[in-house]
Amino acid sequence: MSITDTIRTAFAALAANKLRSSLTMLGIIIGVSAVITLMAVGQGSRKGVTESIRGLGSNLLFIRPGPSQASNAEAAVYGGQALTLVDTDAYAINDPEKFPYVEGVAPQIDFEGALIAGGQNTRATIIGTTPEYQYVRDFYVGRGQFLSENDISRKGLVAVLGHRLAQTLFPDADPVGKSVRLAVGPGGMIVFNFRVIGVMEPKGATTTGDEDDLMFIPLPTMQARIPILRNPQGLSNVFQISVKVKDRNDFDQAKKDIAALLRERHNVKKDDFVILSQTEVANLKAAETEISQTLWAAMAAIAGISLAVGGIGIMNIMLVSVTERTREIGIRKAMGATQGDILMQFLVEALMVTMAGGAIGVILGVSLSTLANGRTILEQSVRADVSAVAIILAFGVSAVIGLFFGIYPAYNASRLNPIEALHHE
Repeated sequence: MSITDTIRTAFAALAANKLRSSLTMLGIIIGVSAVITLMAVGQGSRKGVTESIRGLGSNLLFIRPGPSQASNAEAAVYGGQALTLVDTDAYAINDPEKFPYVEGVAPQIDFEGALIAGGQNTRATIIGTTPEYQYVRDFYVGRGQFLSENDISRKGLVAVLGHRLAQTLFPDADPVGKSVRLAVGPGGMIVFNFRVIGVMEPKGATTTGDEDDLMFIPLPTMQARIPILRNPQGLSNVFQISVKVKDRNDFDQAKKDIAALLRERHNVKKDDFVILSQTEVANLKAAETEISQTLWAAMAAIAGISLAVGGIGIMNIMLVSVTERTREIGIRKAMGATQGDILMQFLVEALMVTMAGGAIGVILGVSLSTLANGRTILEQSVRADVSAVAIILAFGVSAVIGLFFGIYPAYNASRLNPIEALHHE
């Protein structure tokens, strides 16, 4: 019996029981689609971490306020951090004589605000910083210009928009030269009008957030116009100081010297600040992502179990099919079908069921991955990256399951005695 005849016979047998064949495939469909989706999310997470680390810049130290000793109200507002860093700390670090290994320093303040422009409105993170931010963070303006020293000295009401934020507020126009209204404070009581002077190049997400949804304004502008950003001594607070070091080999020395300077300036013995290297920030993010990936891996294992359960279902159905078709097997053997022909027929039927289910599962898995990519699920942004390896692996596993779980029923069918099979009712 030719392979073509075997496939045609197997297809006819499966078509005769459409509902049963469909239900048999269901376990394989669910398992394959789940495996592909979860592998895509895991792969996307790993790529996202790599890109976000690269997007931070290079050779960076991040100085942030230490744990808060402030009142509960302040801790609630500032996320458990004390307002211990001020802008003059950043200027003191940017001293080539004391710190020859420092290439640039960029202090920043950030907070959430409502933006309105051209009939569009959205919420975004506002970054108050200095012109050095571009160089320190390796993040440059794409159109127009970035903040200048003149904007800093005159506390100008000018802004530079992130790439995606510009598209959100000005979908059909060039933002440069246009006006953006910023509302901050309880109920948006404090309102400012900023003139857009530039749009940043596309950057994407980094370990510190999505750079394309930011708005940059001069640091002194923010400090002068929002009173809560001043500490009790009247100095201007900053939430982070980014320090670009010439060589990674200087990290340890830089951290030691900067820490000594800040303790002296703050007149404290115990650090009221935290200094993290770019690698340490990346490791924190990687550890956080590793926990998520462990959960995804556990779910992928569960999906793999569902594939095995689907295989057991196929074996069960094929055994039932052999019992139902005992007389048919006897007739075929009486007409000259060999034991190998019967074995091949039932193996092909099992393979057709699993491979058809695998194909549908691949299509469903790719579709689910595409739909999930970029969406927020359980308060986490999901990135899914479907690879050819995942598709081949899932499809191959479904074929192996069909072969493995189809062998026993096929062997039973091939071993039937034709005389007994013909007398079977």
